[in-house]
Amino acid sequence: MPGGRLTQQERRRIALGLAERLSYSEIARRLDRPTSTITREVMRNGGPNAYHAALAHRATERRARRRGTAALRAPKATQQAHGRDVEAVRDYEEVFTAALVRAGSPNMAARVLTCLFISDEGALTASELVHRLRVSPASVFKAIEYLDQQGLVRRERDGRRRERYVADVDAWYESMLAGARTSARFAETARQGVGVLGPDSSVAARLREVAGFVDLVSVSLTRAAEQARAIVRTDHRATAPVGPAVTATDGRRERRPSEPPDAVRGATGRSGR
Repeated sequence: MPGGRLTQQERRRIALGLAERLSYSEIARRLDRPTSTITREVMRNGGPNAYHAALAHRATERRARRRGTAALRAPKATQQAHGRDVEAVRDYEEVFTAALVRAGSPNMAARVLTCLFISDEGALTASELVHRLRVSPASVFKAIEYLDQQGLVRRERDGRRRERYVADVDAWYESMLAGARTSARFAETARQGVGVLGPDSSVAARLREVAGFVDLVSVSLTRAAEQARAIVRTDHRATAPVGPAVTATDGRRERRPSEPPDAVRGATGRSGR
């Protein structure tokens, strides 16, 4: 039935369709299912290049058991927030997490970041993350440490002086700058090899070429991140209701988009403009 759960046989047919390089819509047509159902099924189970019917079926059974336990514990009002389809939200959490894992994030860090990013509160404490994800505090702290190093979360204090973790547009911006700084350091390391291996050698020529390429990517990434942040903020402010200026909870002044970030100078040694 189009509205029921996927069967193991249907998952085998999905795997065969992917092997034949069929589109999601064509697979859905053959199974008499919505295209969105096929898309979610594939993306939350490894993507088109790593989908396995048996593994997907077992993973779905495990998720169903976890959801059954969570449904008994979760308050009714939370499940019905904003009139959302609870099942669709959970599916999307899995799709979002899978996308982060494919982008290189460790699984637990991806789960924590997903939880932060799609929460209505916009920020969660460690204990709230432990409760939502049903994992140990140590797992959450390890994930937060990784995300902090990547610039993907920021820390703030709430009214009760509890530390809360936030993942918003600024977090993605800072993460891009962190990547630019890493690239800039690699370029500098490549240049150091020129003197060690001989400036007139073929190796030195390769190292100079690599350093130049990585330098350009680093500068371009920094500028692109700064420009995108300014554009997004401008669009947001154009549509947002008039209100007091937003300031960080720790008292720091919020930097205007026109001001060059300190991180840009740290990444490139220049203003980035």
